[in-house]
Amino acid sequence: MYNADKPTTEDLPSSAQLLKSTLIALGAAIVILFTVVLPAEYGIDPTGAGRVLGLTEMGEIKSQLAEEAEMDRQMSKELSENGDQSSLLDHFFGLFITPAFAEEFDAEDWRDELRLTLEPGESAEWKLVMTEGQTALYRMTVEGGRVNFDMHGHGADQSVTYEKARGSAGSEGGLIALFDGQHGWFWRNRDKEPVTVTLLVRGEYAELKEGE
Repeated sequence: MYNADKPTTEDLPSSAQLLKSTLIALGAAIVILFTVVLPAEYGIDPTGAGRVLGLTEMGEIKSQLAEEAEMDRQMSKELSENGDQSSLLDHFFGLFITPAFAEEFDAEDWRDELRLTLEPGESAEWKLVMTEGQTALYRMTVEGGRVNFDMHGHGADQSVTYEKARGSAGSEGGLIALFDGQHGWFWRNRDKEPVTVTLLVRGEYAELKEGE
């Protein structure tokens, strides 16, 4: 059987050649990291190439979804730690007042009006101070884009989520406070342009205040 000749010392790459190849591979890896991996996975684009290639937006979406998934995980953890396992029936009663009922009111019938502008990536939180069993109606509209929002309550070592949505242009209806505390809204602008959120509220509550 024919055996291939073993390479001689002269045929093997020198240390200088190996070092050069290693540096070239390292350089290529760094270029790929900054132009492809960081933009596509994390929305980080220090060179601007990722946006040209359409990778940065994909990375930003991934980061947003990961952040919102973490928020959902933290909320679930908090609910578990507080022992607040709100049943589907509780959620139903919390949203018992229908949007059609809210539509019956004219502008002058609303007790408070909140209007705020959110820059891209900016968030805000406002709450109604309520006692258990009190009811409130609301109408929320969004101009210039859409928002992600979470309508929830916390207080007296309890917390509950009434409603949440992504890419919402508005919502209306009402809630019944399931316990004493603050019940209201968290908004985040995930669009690339500023949006204006308008909230109208009326009902049984002590005040409308910025969330803590």
